[in-house]
Amino acid sequence: MTDHTASVRPAGAGASGPEARVWLTGYADRLLAAVEPYASPTGSLITLPGTPGGYGTAVDGLEGFARTFLLAGFRLAGEDGADPAGLAERYAAGLTAGADPAHPERWVRPDEHSQAKVEAASLALILDLTRPWIWDRLAPSAQEHLVDYLASVVGDEGYPDNNWVWFRIVVETFLRSVGGPFSADDVARDLAAHDRFIRPGGWFADGPERSFDHYTGWALHLYPAMWARMTGAAEVAQAAGDDLATRSASDREHLARYLDDALALVGADGSPLLQGRSLTYRFAAAAPFWAGAVSGVGRPGQLREAATRIVRHFADHDVPGDDGLLTLGWHQPWRPLAQRYSGTGSPYWASKGLLGLALPASHEVWTAAPEPLPVDVGDVLAVAAAPGWAISATRDDGIVRVINHGTDHALPGSDGGDSPLYARLGYSTAASPLLDPDAWLSPLDQSVVLLDVADRATHRAGFATVLVPVEHEVSGEQATGTAHPTGAVALGSVADTHWLQVDTTAPDHGSGRPGTATTAGQITTVSIVRGAWEVRLVRVADEFDARAEALRIGGWAAGPDVGSALVPLLGDIAPLSGSTVHDDATPLAGPSTTPWLRYAPVPEGWTAVGVHLGRAVGARHDPAPPAAPHLELAGDQALVTWPDGERTTATLP
Repeated sequence: MTDHTASVRPAGAGASGPEARVWLTGYADRLLAAVEPYASPTGSLITLPGTPGGYGTAVDGLEGFARTFLLAGFRLAGEDGADPAGLAERYAAGLTAGADPAHPERWVRPDEHSQAKVEAASLALILDLTRPWIWDRLAPSAQEHLVDYLASVVGDEGYPDNNWVWFRIVVETFLRSVGGPFSADDVARDLAAHDRFIRPGGWFADGPERSFDHYTGWALHLYPAMWARMTGAAEVAQAAGDDLATRSASDREHLARYLDDALALVGADGSPLLQGRSLTYRFAAAAPFWAGAVSGVGRPGQLREAATRIVRHFADHDVPGDDGLLTLGWHQPWRPLAQRYSGTGSPYWASKGLLGLALPASHEVWTAAPEPLPVDVGDVLAVAAAPGWAISATRDDGIVRVINHGTDHALPGSDGGDSPLYARLGYSTAASPLLDPDAWLSPLDQSVVLLDVADRATHRAGFATVLVPVEHEVSGEQATGTAHPTGAVALGSVADTHWLQVDTTAPDHGSGRPGTATTAGQITTVSIVRGAWEVRLVRVADEFDARAEALRIGGWAAGPDVGSALVPLLGDIAPLSGSTVHDDATPLAGPSTTPWLRYAPVPEGWTAVGVHLGRAVGARHDPAPPAAPHLELAGDQALVTWPDGERTTATLP
């Protein structure tokens, strides 16, 4: 296998399709070559170095095989079976041994461990995609063993009610195409579950909770796009009482709308949003853009630019490292980023971010002229209604910010703990939420909390989203609206905040920690967003627990290259201001500094602060504070005058 990466550097923004494809091909080949020394003698298990994952070494080895098999399959398909590196032979040997129940290197089965259900989907997807070069050339006994291995999912009722339903759909579709067993009832139930996850604006929730994250793109949009092209998918859909053509048309329409938001969420430097679980999958965040190309949705040159820039972002930050291996982390190894289900092979779900290599060089995604990302063209300001996000990207620094009033990985009315990955008030492509153990127990960054005498902070999970109408003055004229107003957007939420005695023994799957809750008081928070600024208004209801000693508002946890500012804008009480420095609380390099304001006693009425995130200027660790917005209150009207003189009026709840 040729290692192109030694001589071909990542093409810059706006690179041609052929240049991008050459670089991505070399990057993929390096990843596949690097894992080869860690394969078992037959190649069925690829057990990478490091502390075993929470599910044990057997699952780690299966993941290492199945997830790199994704990438190998993309390479084979995109070259129409041309295989100078011998990938087909290498993975065929592993498939033969892994599915053989009597082989000492056999895989853990889906009916032995649930994680194998995930990996079975990767096996089935690539066996279908590479059918002429792998499946059709396997010995009949190997084919029989694979059918038996995959068939253990049929009728299994142990699939979680989330993106996992697609794993069974993909497996059973492949099984039917090779004469194996499948259940029309399974597929019908799983398609119905998928439909329940549909949300406005092209979004999916990853299950019944308010779980919005990268799984929307790299799972709930990706699998329908790939399934529609699997052999026999139309027949499987028909058997399940569905029509593939009608469903696929709806899926493409939904994907097209989602891509509008997904493109706006990519930073100018290619960084995805640091939000949600499974961030160690890194450039899997590129997958929905390739899904758009596969489905014929979106502008090919822009989709390629987004996907390539995401992969390049990690390459520019030395991913993979000198050993060529993907690790549990973000830019560098950082194991706290892992969830309980994450093992040494888990990061190779990043292979989805190289799906475009399955498309031939003649495909329009490779031949189209490059197009810029939204943040390259100008400032972006929008509201994604389903996740409850105000999206603001600024062209001058290339940063994307999300102000969050709709996502908490919980149900409305929940009294669990806040997940730092979901329930914070803000996420960005340039800053990470604090993820050290304390962050799960006591919210600090991007939070509004009540503090007791021991400085225990409240949680807000289970909050209710509220709409905040705004009017913005543009050149002396008014533009009015709540969804995509010109000039500024606003969102709000009302939380029955609670202190929590956390159950620290609960397994980590990305959700907030469970525990015993004690009601603290109701807090209403409103965010008026424009550019790099958020005007955050906060009101604590009159009746709150007497143990609440103070109100604390936290800003962005910013690294050395990013400046975070928190400025009082309103209130009769002069707050105590400070900042907290953490040396190793995020997966980004260097210490992070979180500014905060503390109001004691708890103020009556509205309190407001300006929250800013931008690239550091001046002294590296002491960025010059930008000019802040000005705020006035008149009854239920909040009047904001921005630094450039434009004005926004928001009606407060």
